[in-house]
Amino acid sequence: MNTTDTFVPEEEPKKTAARKPQRRPSKPDAVLAAAVETARAGLLEVVPEAQLGEWIGAVPEADRLVTHRFQAHRPGYRGWQWYATVARVPRGKAATVCEVGLLPSEDSVLAPEWVPWSERLRPEDVAAQAEEKAEEKAGKRAENAAYGDGEAQPGTAAEAQEKAVEPEEDAAGGAAAMEDE
Repeated sequence: MNTTDTFVPEEEPKKTAARKPQRRPSKPDAVLAAAVETARAGLLEVVPEAQLGEWIGAVPEADRLVTHRFQAHRPGYRGWQWYATVARVPRGKAATVCEVGLLPSEDSVLAPEWVPWSERLRPEDVAAQAEEKAEEKAGKRAENAAYGDGEAQPGTAAEAQEKAVEPEEDAAGGAAAMEDE
């Protein structure tokens, strides 16, 4: 076997200096923490005003980057919060909205407390069931009255007619089968 390829070991990758994880500031930037109205205005560009609730607080994400949170009054999103992240350039005094969105809070992830079925049943549900049963009974009484004997008869009047016709068809079909032989 003639091969021209030769094995050349790969060089070991150069080790880079280990980076320290980015430290999260303990307190928010004063200019960005005060930019509550700027954050609210950024959210109002994408959210109807009726769905935007009270300001909850500001959380520092990094140097010159703060996230403001607001209550969400959006149907179906119990416990969720709107957020707007604002930033500023070094030595700048104006906050700029970077990102807006909707996040779950601790309360939104939890299921509501379990309530037994008997306690969840509303009076109007019981009334509707009773009305349906009464209509069924009235329909059966009317059907029985049509037969005149007061006893429950199987099926409807159309089914009774079909049963009455079937023996005649069988007899005619049987006679036709005899003629073929």
